[in-house]
Amino acid sequence: MSLTTIRHILCPVDTSEPSKQAAAQAYALARATGARLTVLHVAQPIRMPLPAPAPATASTLTDAEERAIRRWMSAPFPVSQEPAPELEFLVEVGVPAAEILTCAKERSIDLIVMGTHGTSGVEHLLLGSVTEKVLRRAACPVLTVPARVSAHTHLPFARVLCAVDFSECSIRALEFAMTTALATGASLLLAHVLEWPWHEPPPPAFDELPPAEATALRGYRERREQQTRERLDRLEPEGFKERCQTYVLHGRPYTEILRLADAQQVDLIVLGVHGRSAVDTALFGSTTNQLVRHATCPVVTVRH
Repeated sequence: MSLTTIRHILCPVDTSEPSKQAAAQAYALARATGARLTVLHVAQPIRMPLPAPAPATASTLTDAEERAIRRWMSAPFPVSQEPAPELEFLVEVGVPAAEILTCAKERSIDLIVMGTHGTSGVEHLLLGSVTEKVLRRAACPVLTVPARVSAHTHLPFARVLCAVDFSECSIRALEFAMTTALATGASLLLAHVLEWPWHEPPPPAFDELPPAEATALRGYRERREQQTRERLDRLEPEGFKERCQTYVLHGRPYTEILRLADAQQVDLIVLGVHGRSAVDTALFGSTTNQLVRHATCPVVTVRH
């Protein structure tokens, strides 16, 4: 198992509170890893009312507008801190998600850090936000920072939780979690959730089953849990034996991961994603969507 290389971080920003939180996360990670940090703001073209003379959009900014944008872009970054990462500030005009993805590709970005804007009701189920579009299409890992970061979240991270399902993308997520934990001095938590045909918790009541079925079911559960613990133990990376904990949980994956993250006051959740097609990301019940939308700490999704 190898470490993930983080040489260049991209942080798209706007004037929102989640964006400020994301800027703080990106800066702390850049300092911890020694990565270069590119801060990007995308101004959207202003569409003129119709009928209007061509062109119908204002696709450029005046020098004064760009200077003003750069001033508030640079404000959250305490460049006097040592060691200070190499900082680059970019201002582009266009469609935000497209410009972010283009920037990430052209600069060979290793990690995108951006805020999420919490919504409710029907809007909460819809794809369409800039963050969700980037999550769906980015080739590199994406760290999303929720609108309300829990008060216990530490910078740099103190506790990193990696959700493991033993797939190849899950192993890549573990490599990223290891890299982050080593860079920040954090402890590492590995968790796997056993999902059963019945809703858990609580587990089934064995005394309500016929004796033979209860014995068989109890034995099956114990074997599954033991096999899972052994697989998690084998994944414990070298150098983490004193600060790595493993958990075998029962229930819905996103529910149990969120519960564990809250109970252990986790600062970062890392998970692999099997695909980012439109259909995959649109599924409201997916573990990835649920974790990104409901976590109170940052979440990193790592694509295979």
